[in-house]
Amino acid sequence: MMLRRSFLSRFSAATAAFGLQPPQPSSTSRPRAWEAAHHEQDEWLADNAAKHRVIFDTWNAERFPDAVQFAGNIFETNKTDYDVPTKDMAVVICVRHHTTPFAFNDAMWAKYGKVFSRRMEWVDPTTKEAPTTNIHGRRLTALFAQGLQLAVCNRTTRALVNLIAQQTDAKPEDVRKELTSNTLGPSHFVPAGVVAVTRAQERGYANISIG
Repeated sequence: MMLRRSFLSRFSAATAAFGLQPPQPSSTSRPRAWEAAHHEQDEWLADNAAKHRVIFDTWNAERFPDAVQFAGNIFETNKTDYDVPTKDMAVVICVRHHTTPFAFNDAMWAKYGKVFSRRMEWVDPTTKEAPTTNIHGRRLTALFAQGLQLAVCNRTTRALVNLIAQQTDAKPEDVRKELTSNTLGPSHFVPAGVVAVTRAQERGYANISIG
């Protein structure tokens, strides 16, 4: 051990004499911590000071009531058991694929309910027919009052617009304007629902997937 230390001492002295420096660990060789890139289309996700954040990913119309119920549970439990005010909670339901039409109000369901129903492969579980109202509208409206927001899939919305335009001979741009101006409450049309869910997770939202 003494011989090894002596050798290292002589080696360091020799390198110093020739103007050489012993190799030092490079700070640039350490991998940097991963950081998500942010995009303007997603800034609404960060437009709050909420300390607790969650997004529900929904795509199956039959399972959608579970998302509504669980969102309500989150608001209620945080309020009653944790004394967390609603301003400290950010709760988002992403409606995509077969749940997208649940973002629209009764007027749109009265007008396009049959189109929605066929696209969703779903009927009113009570009447077994295409609904003429948004059957989840009342519960969603109550949650909007507590701060709930919707992320509405724009890809599915475009598909609905084209389908309605084909079946009614309306102009697609007119149908789109009609749909996007007739949402139930605070709604954000996102490029794609699946992408919105990943962007939310990158911004600290927990993700709950509801079939």
